[in-house]
Amino acid sequence: LAGSVKTHFRGRGIDFEEVRNYQPGDDIRSIDWRVTARTGEAHTKLYREERERPVLIFVDQRRSMAFGSQCCFKSVQAAEVASLLAWAALNNNDRIGGLVFNNERHSIIRPARNKTAVLHLLNTLNEYNHALGDPAEPTTSSTKETVAQPSSIDQAVVELRRIAKPGTAIFLISDFADLSHESIKQLHQLKRHNDINAIRISDPMEQQLPINAGKYYTNGSKRLRFDANNKSAAKAFAQRFIARSSALSDRLASHGIPIIDIKTN
Repeated sequence: LAGSVKTHFRGRGIDFEEVRNYQPGDDIRSIDWRVTARTGEAHTKLYREERERPVLIFVDQRRSMAFGSQCCFKSVQAAEVASLLAWAALNNNDRIGGLVFNNERHSIIRPARNKTAVLHLLNTLNEYNHALGDPAEPTTSSTKETVAQPSSIDQAVVELRRIAKPGTAIFLISDFADLSHESIKQLHQLKRHNDINAIRISDPMEQQLPINAGKYYTNGSKRLRFDANNKSAAKAFAQRFIARSSALSDRLASHGIPIIDIKTN
C-alpha cells in the first residue's frame, strides 16, 4: 500500500532517487533517454518506493510506574506520550496498534489505520491506568486481545517480538525498571527488521532525594526508614540513578536503539 514512509526498496515509486547505468532486467520504461544520448551509454532512473508502516506502541503500566512527585505519575506521563504518538501516526496515515501491560496481564491492540484503533488503544491505557489505584481488574473488551498471566517487562518484550511484523515502527514507553540483558537481546533481534525508539519515563525524586523530607517511606506494601538529609546517602542515591540510567542508555545504543528521557515534570 502507498504511504508516506520511505523504504529501502527501490521501484517505480513517486520520489526520484538517482540515475545509474542500465543493468539487465531493468524496466525499459525507466531509461533516461537524455542521459543515454549525452553519454552514449544506457542509463536508468531509480525511484524510491513508498509503503505504509504499522506502528506499535509498547506501554508500561506496572506498579513501578505508579509514582510521581511533581505534576503526575509516571504511568500518566507514559499514557500521554503514547496518545500523542498514536494520533501523530494516524495523521501520517500509518496503522496503529499497541501492547499495554502491568504486573498481572497484557493487552494487544492489533494495528489498524483508523480512528477506532487509536481510541481502542487509549481506552486500554485508561483501564490499565485506573487499575493501578484499584484492585479491580481491567475490563476485557472484544476489540483487543487480553491475556491474564503474571507479567514482567521481560515477558512483555517476548510478546512484542511475537506480534511485531518486519518494517514496524516500535515505540517503547517505560521506566525500564528491571529490564534484563535477555530482553535487550530480544530487542536487538527486533531491531534487525524494525525501527525501535525507547522513551524512558522518570520522576525527579528518583534522581534526587527531597530536601527536609520525612524519614519513613513506603511503596504500599513495605515500609522503610532512612534519613534523606544525610548528604552521603543522598549522593549515593543520585549516583546510583545516574549509573543505572547510563548503563541502560549504553546497552541500547550499542544495538542502535536511541533513548529519549521524559520526566513527570
